Amino acid sequence: MNSMVLMVIDMQNTLVESGPFNIENVVDNISSLIKNARSQGIEVIYIQHDDGVGSDLEDGTYGWEIYKTLLPHPDEKVFKKYYNSAFYKTDLHAYLQSKDIKTIVLTGMQTEYCIDATLRSAFDLCYEIRIPENTNTTFDNEFLSGDKLFQYHNYKIWANRFAKLIPVEEAFL
Repeated sequence: MNSMVLMVIDMQNTLVESGPFNIENVVDNISSLIKNARSQGIEVIYIQHDDGVGSDLEDGTYGWEIYKTLLPHPDEKVFKKYYNSAFYKTDLHAYLQSKDIKTIVLTGMQTEYCIDATLRSAFDLCYEIRIPENTNTTFDNEFLSGDKLFQYHNYKIWANRFAKLIPVEEAFL
């Protein structure tokens, strides 16, 4: 059994199609990682955010669906979450423990919200976290551009503290 998983967080239509920073490159890199993980027998786990009835991320709506080039296979696990962290009030940790997973290759959206919260929760639960370069993204906000948020979290906050930043080609080494 492989002790590593690839986790794809919130790569949902409404978010991807809203044009966050570097989205084309991020989608291409995640797509490549998914193909490589599958070919190496590494499990791919998807996380979908549900913001509730009437939202752009309402369960069952087009916006909530996983983006077309990143779709899970029927046998791949998909967890629904209602909060920033994929671990908070979900069965994700129990599932990973049941599979004896030690390492999470973390990708998706949004850098400063769901990726950061999930990464810190995973760190607190003693997982090794790998962040392949250019596999997470976010939007501009009133304080910083998506690019600045990406750079700040990846290279100032996470690198060599909470996670290992690695080239995409080295994600599963």
